[in-house]
Amino acid sequence: MLDLVLPLECGGCGAPGTRWCPACAASLEVHTDEPIVISPRLDPGVPVFSLGRYAGSRRAAIIAMKEHGRTDLVGPLAVAVAAGLTRLLTWGVLETPLTVVPAPTRRSAARRRGGDPVTAVAEAAAVPGTAVVAALRMRAFTRDSVGLSPGQRQHNIAGRVRVRERVSGEVLVLDDVVTTGATACESVRVLQTAGVHVAAILAVAHA
Repeated sequence: MLDLVLPLECGGCGAPGTRWCPACAASLEVHTDEPIVISPRLDPGVPVFSLGRYAGSRRAAIIAMKEHGRTDLVGPLAVAVAAGLTRLLTWGVLETPLTVVPAPTRRSAARRRGGDPVTAVAEAAAVPGTAVVAALRMRAFTRDSVGLSPGQRQHNIAGRVRVRERVSGEVLVLDDVVTTGATACESVRVLQTAGVHVAAILAVAHA
C-alpha cells in the first residue's frame, strides 16, 4: 500500500521497489585507477580529481539528492567519496590529518533543500584521519550557475565566496560537480588568501 502512495524507485535508474539498485551501486564503484585527474576550463592551481562523468546513474543520483529531497542517496554517494579519499591518501596525494571543506552553496538553495547535500555527503564519508569543516559560504544574491557560459560563471562567482570558519593543516575541497571550475577556482583563492594550504579538489562528478 505504501508503494502505491509513495512509489519506491532507484535514485539512479528509476527501477521500482528499491532506493538504490545493485547496477547503480556498481556504476559508482571507484576502480584502481580512479579518481582521475581532470582539467577544467578554469585552472584552480591545484590538482582536480573526479570520481566519474556527470552522466547516467551518477548524474541522476546527484540531481535527485539536490533537487528532489532524496537524502537516502547521501549514503551511496558518500561511499564513493570515501573510496576516492582513501585512494588519494594511499597514493600519497593527500596526507592526514586532512580537513575536507565542502564547496560553498547558495544559502537559499540550502534552505530549499533542507540543508547542504555536499556537506552531508562529506560528513557521511568518514575516513580515519579526516575531519569535515564547512568553512566556505556563498554570499547572498549569487545567481544559479546553470545555463551560464564559462565567462559568466566566473563573473558570477568572483568575490562571492568567503571563509566563515578558520581551518588549519592540509585541506581538500569537495564538490558535487565540476563543470568550468569557476567555483573551485574561487574556493581555492579565498582559502589560500586566508593562509590555508589547499592540496587538491575532489568532485563526485565532472561535466
